[in-house]
Amino acid sequence: MPTYEYKCVNCGIRFEKRQRFDEDPIKKCPHCQCEVQRVFHSAPIIFKGSGFYVTDSRNPEPTKQAPRKQPTG
Repeated sequence: MPTYEYKCVNCGIRFEKRQRFDEDPIKKCPHCQCEVQRVFHSAPIIFKGSGFYVTDSRNPEPTKQAPRKQPTG
């Protein structure tokens, strides 16, 4: 079950409540019985594995190309 954070419009108290997805949001503050609003936070992003940095796609040393053959003619 996700945990949602709420903030009271009147007294400013913040509280958390574990709720199912299908439950209605809380509408009253448990402290002063005024209106509350759900607080939204950005989701954390974690990049794992190789390929996320510029240095991961580069070779440590440049490869030497084979010398080209001069055409005979």
